[in-house]
Amino acid sequence: MNQFQKYLYGLLIVLLGFTEVHAQHTPFYSNIQKFKRQDSISFPPKNAILFIGSSSFTKWTDVQDYFPGFTIINRGFGGSSLPHLILYANDIIFPYKPRQIVIYCGDNDLAASDTVTAETVYKRFKQLFHLVREKLPRVSIAFVSIKPSPSRQRLMPKMSEANSLIKKFLKKQKNASFIDVYHKMLNEDGTPIKEIFTKDNLHMNADGYKIWQKAIEPYLLK
Repeated sequence: MNQFQKYLYGLLIVLLGFTEVHAQHTPFYSNIQKFKRQDSISFPPKNAILFIGSSSFTKWTDVQDYFPGFTIINRGFGGSSLPHLILYANDIIFPYKPRQIVIYCGDNDLAASDTVTAETVYKRFKQLFHLVREKLPRVSIAFVSIKPSPSRQRLMPKMSEANSLIKKFLKKQKNASFIDVYHKMLNEDGTPIKEIFTKDNLHMNADGYKIWQKAIEPYLLK
């Protein structure tokens, strides 16, 4: 190996190292790699129902048990917001060729910064929706409304507004559904039902997921 070849080899090693470090610092990189490892062992069947979104789906580890008549692929990753679903669409959406995509996201978008408005969440969702429709024009898309939780009660006006904007948008789309869990999780006085949440007052317990089961199941495609 001459001097020039040694230089090129050294440069290649540096670039590969930089690429690896950069990738590992990409948000949720490890989560996506975990999904890929799972797929390499046993790739999910096509034409299934794909759940994507944030921790409310991630923590629904027994979601298949709630919907025994359907084949569910759960690709929720905790802490994610709508831009992350867009970023990783090629990894967590398109490879599976699902018949239906059920989305829960937007909660973390609003919690991330006071500068994020309901309109911001709505525009991000529209971007995701059109991205999916461009590559999977026939897929059915369902959005589960942003849920109210005791720990984020101050964000409820924004949540309600974002839900309304997305619901109005989906009404005009073909093969699209808006699933309202927001109002089913409220007391008569309009506050979140604390008993359906875990100790962190953000994530749901089994009682909360039973509410989601009843709300979501009528919208799932056979």
